[in-house]
Amino acid sequence: MPVKIRLQRHGKKGKPFYWIVAADARSKRDGKYLEKLGTYNPNFNPAKIEINIDGTVQWLQNGAQPTDTAKSILSYKGILLKNHLIGGVRKGALTEDQAEAKFQAWVEEKSSKIDAKKSDLEKAKDAEKAKIFEAEKAANEARIATSVQTEEDVAEEVVADDVVAEEAPATEEVVAEEAPATEEVVAEEAPATEEVVAEEAPATEEATPDSETK
Repeated sequence: MPVKIRLQRHGKKGKPFYWIVAADARSKRDGKYLEKLGTYNPNFNPAKIEINIDGTVQWLQNGAQPTDTAKSILSYKGILLKNHLIGGVRKGALTEDQAEAKFQAWVEEKSSKIDAKKSDLEKAKDAEKAKIFEAEKAANEARIATSVQTEEDVAEEVVADDVVAEEAPATEEVVAEEAPATEEVVAEEAPATEEVVAEEAPATEEATPDSETK
């Protein structure tokens, strides 16, 4: 019976979660399986993979063939390397202790690379947060400066209106003060004219009888 090591989909829509299983090659992808070997969660960075290394190697030794995606996962976890080292032990190229030492050295190096990647991702995340914070801070400062400038402009307009309101009555008072003076001048000049006419009129009347007598 041909056996494949493949992924079986689970999880919610938009957030897939996979089981790593050994199943009959003739069964449906999400159908029955022979053994669950582990899980693969791609919703994290880096992806979370939990797998039974020895059990998976045993299936490989028995002739199970991984799909392309499963093969990438097995390589990432060092399972293909361990399967290769076990083959070398069978051929007498190295001892079991040597094979295990090589595998553990690879695991430690891989772990350090994963930790470095996580650290870089955290630094990039922190830098992005700092960038967003600085942008928000600059926007707030600009908004506050605009608000203060608007308040100053409004205050200046209010002061200007007050100045205009104070100057307007003064102008009216000047006009009011000048108007009576003009009327008094006219009143003073009018009687003088009437007196001159009155003084001239009798002289004319007196001259008329004399002329008749002659």
